[in-house]
Amino acid sequence: MNLGDFREDYRRGALDRAALDANPLAQFETWFRAAAGESSQSRWRKIGIALYKLWSAVCNHRPADTNAMTLATVDQNGKPSTRTVLLKSVDERGFVFFTNYDSRKGRELAENPSAALTFFWPELERQVCVAGSVTKLPAAESEAYFKSRPRGSQIGAWASNQSEAIPDRAMLEAKWRELEKKFPGEIPLPPNWGGFVLRPERIEFWQGRPSRLHDRFSYARQTDGAWKIERLAP
Repeated sequence: MNLGDFREDYRRGALDRAALDANPLAQFETWFRAAAGESSQSRWRKIGIALYKLWSAVCNHRPADTNAMTLATVDQNGKPSTRTVLLKSVDERGFVFFTNYDSRKGRELAENPSAALTFFWPELERQVCVAGSVTKLPAAESEAYFKSRPRGSQIGAWASNQSEAIPDRAMLEAKWRELEKKFPGEIPLPPNWGGFVLRPERIEFWQGRPSRLHDRFSYARQTDGAWKIERLAP
């Protein structure tokens, strides 16, 4: 399969050093709100996003969740793995997501707490890459989020031994029904389920530009906690 002719010339925006926030988490929130359609944008950018979404709908392509991110982890033997997870919050600590601690990603993060995230928003031709260290959230914070989930998702967290091989879907659905009867009322937090927060050490913002002369800016955390900003060659 030859994909050499799959090309896109990016023309929907630009990124200047003067426009960057000194804090990369604040810059991320600005870009995230733009991707979610919440922030003020130019008339032409709004039209471009609307047309992109219309094209996706006509082609029966469901746009990716704005908070979807690729999470990369590495096991104790140095072998990487990736998957898409959902960002649930961003604060001064970093990027928060939730999972089964016994899953492949949970085990790998226990073995090697270094990880990386990638967000890609094609309608804006933007990408954000994050790298840093990961720690578990306090159990009380994980429990508070778990209680906010739909009941079906709560039962699913109990029913699925995530990443383990199973004989068929029927077994999984039978386990779900069994747990639905077991927990007729409030569903407790599973002991092996909860949140992680990735504390960023490096964040890169990428804006597509024509002729592959993209705008790239990297924030690197310094020993005093300040952020060093550099423009990178595309």
